[in-house]
Amino acid sequence: MAQPLAFILDVPETPGDQGQEPSPYDESEVHHSFHQLIQEQSQWVAQEGLELQQREQEATGSGQQTLRRPEGTQSTATLRILASMPSRTIGRSRGAIISQYYSRTVQLRRRSSRPLLGNLVLSARPSLRLYDLELDPTAREEEEKQSLLVKELQSLAVAQRDHMLRGMPLSLAEKRSLREKSRTPTGKWRGQRGGGGVFSCCGRLRYACVLALHSLGLALLSGLQALTPWRYALKRIGGQFGSSVLSYFLFLKTLLAFNALLLLLLVAFIMGPQVAFPPTLPGPAPVCTGLELLTGAGCFTHTVMFYGHYSNATLNQPCGSPLDGSQCTPRVGGLPYNMPLAYLYTVGAGFFITCITLVYSMAHSFGESYRVGSTSGIHAITVFCSWDYKVTQKRASRLQQDNIRTRLKELLAEWQLRQSPRSVCGRLRQAAALGLAWLLCLGTALGCAVAVHVFSEFLIQSPEAAGQEAALLVLPLVVGLLNLGAPYLCRVLAALEPHDSPVLEVYVAICRNLILKLAILGTLCYHWLGLRVAVLQGQCWEDFVGQELYRFLVMDFVLMLLDTLFGELVWRIISEKKLKRRRKPEFDIARNVLELIYGQTLTWLGVLFSPLLPAVQIIKLLLVFYVKKTSLLANCQAPRRPWLASHMSTVFLTLLCFPAFLGAAVFLCYAVWQVKPSSTCGPFRTLDSMYEAGRVWVRYLEAAGPRVSWLPWVHRYLVENTFFVFLVSALLLAVIYLNIQVVRGQRRVICLLKEQISNEGEDKIFLINKLHSIYERKEREERSRVGTTEETAAPPALLTEERGD
Repeated sequence: MAQPLAFILDVPETPGDQGQEPSPYDESEVHHSFHQLIQEQSQWVAQEGLELQQREQEATGSGQQTLRRPEGTQSTATLRILASMPSRTIGRSRGAIISQYYSRTVQLRRRSSRPLLGNLVLSARPSLRLYDLELDPTAREEEEKQSLLVKELQSLAVAQRDHMLRGMPLSLAEKRSLREKSRTPTGKWRGQRGGGGVFSCCGRLRYACVLALHSLGLALLSGLQALTPWRYALKRIGGQFGSSVLSYFLFLKTLLAFNALLLLLLVAFIMGPQVAFPPTLPGPAPVCTGLELLTGAGCFTHTVMFYGHYSNATLNQPCGSPLDGSQCTPRVGGLPYNMPLAYLYTVGAGFFITCITLVYSMAHSFGESYRVGSTSGIHAITVFCSWDYKVTQKRASRLQQDNIRTRLKELLAEWQLRQSPRSVCGRLRQAAALGLAWLLCLGTALGCAVAVHVFSEFLIQSPEAAGQEAALLVLPLVVGLLNLGAPYLCRVLAALEPHDSPVLEVYVAICRNLILKLAILGTLCYHWLGLRVAVLQGQCWEDFVGQELYRFLVMDFVLMLLDTLFGELVWRIISEKKLKRRRKPEFDIARNVLELIYGQTLTWLGVLFSPLLPAVQIIKLLLVFYVKKTSLLANCQAPRRPWLASHMSTVFLTLLCFPAFLGAAVFLCYAVWQVKPSSTCGPFRTLDSMYEAGRVWVRYLEAAGPRVSWLPWVHRYLVENTFFVFLVSALLLAVIYLNIQVVRGQRRVICLLKEQISNEGEDKIFLINKLHSIYERKEREERSRVGTTEETAAPPALLTEERGD
């Protein structure tokens, strides 16, 4: 019978080490080895391996020599060696974990600064004589290893100690116990021997103050997190409706961050200085009637909300004249602030920072959603590895159960789609239905664009409607109704299409709604910068465009509320009360996401003419979040065909970047470089184009002296030179391309690593079979040797028995 192998840990001793305690620096070599863990787990298997003992008893009691074991079974010694492998021992017992982390703390202590060992007390230095190398799994040995670990934790810094404790695979109670035991010498009374009671009280007071401030910071942080509208709602939405509906609210959260970043720049460099130095109003301020909340006109016109309120003078200028040559009021003290220059470059810098942030978010989302690796085994991982054992509250545990259940539904639905492909005839019918639906949707988008163009020309040619303030809402109302009704027509057509995958259905709906929005917005941009500029000569056309975009944004929000009320709430009531159906309407992801992109595009288009428009968009998004969340939980149901929205965030950010942001940037660049500003309002009233403000500033700097001669050079070669713009654009595209290539390269590397793992597994199987055959041969030799010995000893015994008879 083969015996289990005994692993002997040989620790050589030098003559100089005799008679003194070994240094912890020498002991680190011992504790970095896996031999102790292997020996411990070998003994654990020898004591706890009931299955191995049963096999051994069966092999001994049978008395029959098996020439060939069944495939997949090994001898007892082979199984013990396999159970003692390092990959199968780490983390299986508490003693092994403590030993492993004791080695890590010793290594961290060697890296950090530490006083000389001669100044330490001998009791604070772990000794090999106090450490049993046999690692008998008893309570006494576990306590000794725990005390060694506590002593090593005391020698680490607080941050390293907390990081080490946080990463230990132990229970929370054991972590708290280790934290308390290791905190006392280092935090309260370390180095206070002989310091007296007064010093101890001061140290305790300082420690109590630090803990109080830390607790106060954690309380403030948790309070700020509680104020966010998505702290608990996103978990609930993801658990009940899946990742597809959750992606909409995550995208709304991203838009809030973009608008907050842009508003911060505009408030700091445009609105703040203008509020500090307000211009003189041309006449008495109009009286507010309440209709201004919808139209943006009236008393809102002469505020920092719109372009015409901003001055073209140099703010806080002690003496001198503004750009138009008129006299300015002298002001005392301070530095001059060129408002035209600040207005132009703040908007440009805001768009540039938004572009960088958007590209980075898109690249990061691409790396997260198109994550490398395969989905094999994802079902088992979701079942066995998704539960968070730190969750103790009933509400949080219920949410986690819903999340896991919904995740499993999505994974199973995706797996079923892969298992049921369509036939050739079915694909032909699907292609024909898709072609017909696409023709109808494209015709609808073209018809909406033509209707908007004809109606806008009709409004320009009717002077009686232009003088009424309520008539300003007609065009936003018509456009809003077209944006609201056309997606429902596309949805009816989509119901007639035989889509296999709900993901493909959502992508098709997004593309159709996107074409509709782009057609309408393109017609409106031509209406504003082409027709309105020609009609409003001699007037402040920038204010009109800013107010028009404000009206479109407000009307889009009002129609969204009406659609939520009648499209979801009323339909649910009718379905439950009249039709006696339990089925509720589903949340239309494509239409709602395109509404968000449409509203954000309006904000970017109007930021040059209404700097406060991002604040309006933030308020709108917050209200949309609460309204949509309430309507979703009360009026909608989870998708009937659950699907995994692993790439939806990347798709949403891509649509936000290229059609929306790129189109808004082209619109504003055309307005800055090509369109002549109004001569009666705004910071660019005396210039041929808004871009001329930079050239005027450069000429002023060149005349100021050689001390600021580098600024004109920067403007000439970095701003006016188009090569720099193309270079930045090329760098952004290169970042996106390299990110895609890195992900593809990682996929190739992972494929190669999988092949290598497969080959390594085959090598291990080969070695195990060889080891198994060697032990079988040794067993046969021992049994044959025992049989020969019995045969040679049998005749004398028989003779003795005969003589006795």
